[in-house]
Amino acid sequence: MSTPRSVVRARVIDNRARQRALSVMVMGLILALGFASFLQAEEKIITSHGFSEFGDLKYPAGFAHFDYVNPDAPRGGQLSYGAQGTFDSFNPYTRKGRGAARSTEHFESLLTPSYDEAASYYGLVAESLEYPESQDWVIFNMRPEAVFSDGSPVTADDVVFSHNLLLDQGLKSYADAVRKRIPKAEALGPHRVKFYFSPDFPKRAMISQVGGTPIYSKAWFEADPENRRLDEPRLDPGIGSGPYMLDSYDINRRVVYKRNPDYWGDNINVNVGRHNYDSIRIEYFTDSVAAMEGFKSGAFTLRQENNSKSWATAYDFPAMHAGNVVKGDFFDGDVPGASGFVFNLDRPQFQDIQVRAAMQLAYNFEWTNESLQYGLFQQRHSFWQGSELQATGVPEGRELEVLQSLGDALDPAILTEEVITAHESSSKRQNDRRNIRKAMKLLDAAGWAVGDDGIRRNADGQTLSVEFLSDQPTLDRIIQPYVDNLVVMGVDAKYNRIDNAQFTARRRDRDFDMMVAGYRNSLQPSTGLYQKFGEEAASYSLFNPTGVHGPDIEPLIDNIVQAKTTEELHANVRALDRVLLSKRIMIPTWYLGKYWVAYWDMYSFPDNLPPYALGFDDLWWIDEDRAAALVTSGVLR
Repeated sequence: MSTPRSVVRARVIDNRARQRALSVMVMGLILALGFASFLQAEEKIITSHGFSEFGDLKYPAGFAHFDYVNPDAPRGGQLSYGAQGTFDSFNPYTRKGRGAARSTEHFESLLTPSYDEAASYYGLVAESLEYPESQDWVIFNMRPEAVFSDGSPVTADDVVFSHNLLLDQGLKSYADAVRKRIPKAEALGPHRVKFYFSPDFPKRAMISQVGGTPIYSKAWFEADPENRRLDEPRLDPGIGSGPYMLDSYDINRRVVYKRNPDYWGDNINVNVGRHNYDSIRIEYFTDSVAAMEGFKSGAFTLRQENNSKSWATAYDFPAMHAGNVVKGDFFDGDVPGASGFVFNLDRPQFQDIQVRAAMQLAYNFEWTNESLQYGLFQQRHSFWQGSELQATGVPEGRELEVLQSLGDALDPAILTEEVITAHESSSKRQNDRRNIRKAMKLLDAAGWAVGDDGIRRNADGQTLSVEFLSDQPTLDRIIQPYVDNLVVMGVDAKYNRIDNAQFTARRRDRDFDMMVAGYRNSLQPSTGLYQKFGEEAASYSLFNPTGVHGPDIEPLIDNIVQAKTTEELHANVRALDRVLLSKRIMIPTWYLGKYWVAYWDMYSFPDNLPPYALGFDDLWWIDEDRAAALVTSGVLR
């Protein structure tokens, strides 16, 4: 049966209408794509001499030098200071062995940080950088005069090689995080290098991260690839482009670095007034007592003190009384390290937060500080202590909104209760009985009952055992009273001090119950938080000693990395601080908020030292006349 003409005509008209509609849709899509390409092409490209994560750079293009340097600082002499422990490698990037002091510092980077601005960076090997407002990529224009210590040029190929080498042979926690966020690095020319950033991740701090990548010589590594690996220890440090290079060493005793007389970057603005010593010598000692004796005898001439007992009592010797040695404290404007007694959260006895809370109560900061530390320290309450990022009181405003957005992942008590801070104890006795009683009730509630022998066991008969690990003799008098308090509570607690090499290996493998460690945070935290508190790297990251992570942490890190304003950053960091404190992952101990430094009277320093660096190895210099007078008088060799 034939189809009526009217039906055929209707179908033809309908097909034509569909074709016209399809043509309109295709044209619209083409126009839309064209408009998007136009917008992309018109996106503003920023060209700058530096980079700041928030706000404007303090120093304009072409600035003469940083404000905190002495541009006329004399050059010469030797900086010497002490180090504790051992070393067996000049490759600090391997998990094996122990790297020597300063073994990273002959490698330079594209950018260098400013010491008087938070999260601001200026061109070092890079003369300038270009990036779109979206920060989807960055191009660094490198200084053609930059050369390695062997005279070979530092090129874009070296930068790309260094980036890929860190991904292939660097720390897993670093490589895994960076590989996803920076899919490609490309040399656009001999001195022009481009990094591409993944659209799936926030871009904040990516420019400063790639700008801080150490630059290795591709030719040096490829000359002997089997023996020159980044993941293996070696005594050959390789070649860098920095102002100092290795001069000599005596394993576990001494390392000496000398100024490169042909250093390419002496006169660029970011280096004016810096790198003032002809050489830098580090003397190694088995412990702090031996190191102190070395300083007193003049075996080395500058000592940054970190022991309160030494600071209060050990500087009573003839050279000090004669004015040949000077003591001083210097302002530290950075976030104090979030250090303390950390729990290995992988250990089954620490799975219950009640156990961790009980063990926090066993530490008596007030007694420790007054009786053992001469009252010189302050109690730490926050992972961002003393800054605008510290959580305080009950959450409110934007911080409250951020916490509420976590939904069921968050303990609801966090929304309405005061932030958890370090508990108070009586300074009159080692074990505060009130806190010990509270702690014992928590252990009872957690199912760890006291047996007839005074030891706590669970329902399966397992002992509540804790080994406290350390490699520092100076910590003995701090840790042992804490361990004694745990024993009073029925915990089978022991303190085990081991040598440096064993301690390093067990820390890396997270083979410990408790130890002194911590988290180094900054005023502008960003992607590094994934290595410290993120879920993916929690099982192996060297930057996360407790192994903490969780669904109430990961979104906050995402928010922090994505923050586009200071206000948004601060609100999310305060929320993260509050969540971390609620988990009781460590026992906060103390902080100082300043540097203690003693030095033989031969050093000088700028009047306006910066807030974010002490700079004794960078900004200070030797007064040759005073140094000579010390030698002439016979007090120094």
